[in-house]
Amino acid sequence: MFVMSAKMLWNDDTEPMLTYISLSKIKEWKYTEYGNFCYEVCVPEPPEVTEIVDGSCIIRVRPLNEECLEYSEKYVGPLGYQGNNLLCSNWNIENMQDLDYNGIFEYLYNMKYGEKFSNETGVAGVTADEFESVIMTYLPVTAEELKEWAVYDEQSNTYAWQRLGCGNYAPTHFGLSLPEVIEIKYNEDGTVVLTINAVCDSVVCNDAVITHELTVKFQNDGSVHYVGNRILDNGIDNIPKYQYRLDKLQD
Repeated sequence: MFVMSAKMLWNDDTEPMLTYISLSKIKEWKYTEYGNFCYEVCVPEPPEVTEIVDGSCIIRVRPLNEECLEYSEKYVGPLGYQGNNLLCSNWNIENMQDLDYNGIFEYLYNMKYGEKFSNETGVAGVTADEFESVIMTYLPVTAEELKEWAVYDEQSNTYAWQRLGCGNYAPTHFGLSLPEVIEIKYNEDGTVVLTINAVCDSVVCNDAVITHELTVKFQNDGSVHYVGNRILDNGIDNIPKYQYRLDKLQD
């Protein structure tokens, strides 16, 4: 099997021009139970090259239903698996002390305000009022619990924050995975359980690196509370150990 890639542009006379075309042999492929076509093209390998050349790709063939797609885009896509452990650790409302609140903050800030967090106020860290307001919008925790579990400085009344970078994050293929909701279950207690696959189209080419159940509860004002996450089938043993954004010992 081969894959042909082509690119066309329109010239000034609005006539199409072929600017690029390639034909690559597929090394291996599979069609998964989740409706994805996964394949890897033949690429140069050591000793011909000194760095890994990634020839992996995933194409969704069977569309997600509209509700799963909406939930994926609104409630899990903005979080992902990089820089926070909300979706890649086991926790519930009785066991929330190990969440990386200092890492989660910027993702929830983006969800709340529709823009990326940029610490340009001149204040070292994030003021307690702002930090707690953002976190408590989406997670059922108290200000007292945040001060205990996150990296917090009582003297300045601020929470520590660092931009994600090479000093506090070791890149992994799993971290680049995209969460995709494949099933939605509504419970009688008002909670909603989202079954999610971590889809990684680089190197490992796996549309279910882990499968996990994220439990959410919608509030009267339309906002959402994340109330638990459970990784199925011991999948947590198959992913890299989570690296906290900040050392809690700094607390």
